[in-house]
Amino acid sequence: MATGNDPILDGLGMAHLGSPKALLGKSGGMLGEFRDFALRGNMLDMAVGIIIGAAFGRVVSSFVSDILMPPVGLFTGHSDFSNKFINLSGQAYATLAEAKAAGAATINYGVFANALFDFLIVAFAVFMLIRQVNRLKREQPAAAPATRECPFCSSAIAIKATRCPHCTSAIVAV
Repeated sequence: MATGNDPILDGLGMAHLGSPKALLGKSGGMLGEFRDFALRGNMLDMAVGIIIGAAFGRVVSSFVSDILMPPVGLFTGHSDFSNKFINLSGQAYATLAEAKAAGAATINYGVFANALFDFLIVAFAVFMLIRQVNRLKREQPAAAPATRECPFCSSAIAIKATRCPHCTSAIVAV
């Protein structure tokens, strides 16, 4: 069916896009290419990594807000560190939630400190992971050479050779 003859696409004002069947083509067309792209091994590995990373981020956020920051808040005299803020509106608010509900301008340095601790913990975990991967990837010591150079014709010969196979010169074995 020609593009200009499709009454549905003409009615929607999308006749310039062509028939949806053209997207599929004979071997899947654009959708087939997308399927091939999406199902590559690296793409699936990356998707799994993103999902695990998001879950790890939630665990770290919970660790910071529920375990790490309460003792820090206790030492600074406040029980809830994430509730620390500077009120810029000039009116007094007991909590950050009250200030936000009133629409007051605030600097939420407690929430920022939680986010900073989250970042530092995640960055340290990623650093430790990369450090271990790099340790495993270290180059192995180079193997002893299997050949040497003939002193007469400069051809490569076996280490244990006593005669050069190219120029037939007698050579002292190593």
